[in-house]
Amino acid sequence: MDKKKNTSSSEDSKSGISRRGFLRGAGLTTAGTILLSSDMLAFDAAENSAAGKMISADGVEIKMKINGTVQRLHVEPRTTLSNALRDRLGMTGTKVVCDRGSCSACTVFLDGKPVNSCLTLALDVGDREVTTIEGIADGEQLHPVQEAFIEEDASQCGYCTPGMVMSCVHLVENNSNPTLADVKHATRGNLCRCGTYPHVFKATLSASKKMK
Repeated sequence: MDKKKNTSSSEDSKSGISRRGFLRGAGLTTAGTILLSSDMLAFDAAENSAAGKMISADGVEIKMKINGTVQRLHVEPRTTLSNALRDRLGMTGTKVVCDRGSCSACTVFLDGKPVNSCLTLALDVGDREVTTIEGIADGEQLHPVQEAFIEEDASQCGYCTPGMVMSCVHLVENNSNPTLADVKHATRGNLCRCGTYPHVFKATLSASKKMK
C-alpha cells in the first residue's frame, strides 16, 4: 500500500503538479468565478438602476400615451399591454384570444407599427405611442376600413375583428394601391376561425379605393 502511495507521489512530483495543489487551484478558480459573477450581477443592477426605477414585485407607476392621451397606472412587472388596456383602462376593444401571439386578435400600434399586445409588457412601452382600435376613428366618423368591414360583412363572431381591422388599417395607410396579395400578406398573422377572409380582403381593397 505504501509502495503505491509513494509511486503516485513520485509521479505527481515528476509532472510538477500534486493532487493537493490541483485541488487547491480548482477551489480558487471556483471562488474566483463566483466572485466575478457576483460583481457582474451587481454591475448590471447598478446599470439598470441608473437607467430607470428599480422594479419590485409590487409593481411600478408608469405612464403611456394611448390614442393621444397620457394614461398613468400602477402595473406589476408581468402585466402585458393587452391586460393593462383591458383590465386597468377599460379599453376592451382590444381582444385577447390565444394570449400567446398566435392569432393577432390583440393587435395594436406602437408608434404606428402593428404589435401583439399580449406579448408586449406594459413596462416596455416606454415613450412609444399606443394606438388601439378605439383610436382609429375620427370622433364619430369611422375609419374607412371600419366602414368597409360593415358594408362587406367582414365580421362574424367579432373576436378577430379588432386585430384584423388594425392590420388592414396599417396596410392602407402605408400602401395607397394595395393588391389582393398585399392584403393577404398584411393579414397573414390574423386568425379568423369563422373563415371570412374573402370578405376581409374585399373590404380592405374597397376602403383603399375610397381613401384615394
